[in-house]
Amino acid sequence: MDDDNRTDEQLMLAYGQGSAEAFEVLYGRWRRQVYRFLLRQCERSGVADELFQDVWLRVVNFRRQYAVTAKFSTWLFRIAHNRLIDHWRSERRKPVIELPKADDCETDHFDTVAAPDELQPERIVERKDLVRIVVGAVESLPDVQRETFLLHEEGGLTIDEIASLMDVGHETAKSRLRYAMTRLRTQLKECRP
Repeated sequence: MDDDNRTDEQLMLAYGQGSAEAFEVLYGRWRRQVYRFLLRQCERSGVADELFQDVWLRVVNFRRQYAVTAKFSTWLFRIAHNRLIDHWRSERRKPVIELPKADDCETDHFDTVAAPDELQPERIVERKDLVRIVVGAVESLPDVQRETFLLHEEGGLTIDEIASLMDVGHETAKSRLRYAMTRLRTQLKECRP
């Protein structure tokens, strides 16, 4: 958890002025969301890793040109979005999602002391199964709905920010998110025992 009270925009401006510590705070705040956004739209985790590095390299390279014209997260996810578009064009493929392998899931370490209920092996298996179901449901969304959903959920972007990033109207972005949420709810209800 970072104790820095500065906004993301203030941190990015400080980084542009040479504060490496400001970058570390920003990276700590946003690395997981950016990586999950990329991973859920790529075929392989290796591709997501490469795109992730490219996104942060672009942040580093444009630190001096950064100007506060929108929230930092909008700027950051626009870079990620554009990098994905470039990747898909070069691959001439539609984006797909890779289901996580069991080895990729975080594991908990057990001592000889009894673990709390949520760390019992049965609960861990249930959570992993739930993750697979949710990832599969997100994977099944049409491309624009999936990206809209991930920008909202992973990036924390508002409808207006998503609309601006994707170059569509407010109502279009709102509809895409609504359709994605409706479709996910329906699929998740069908998966319940």
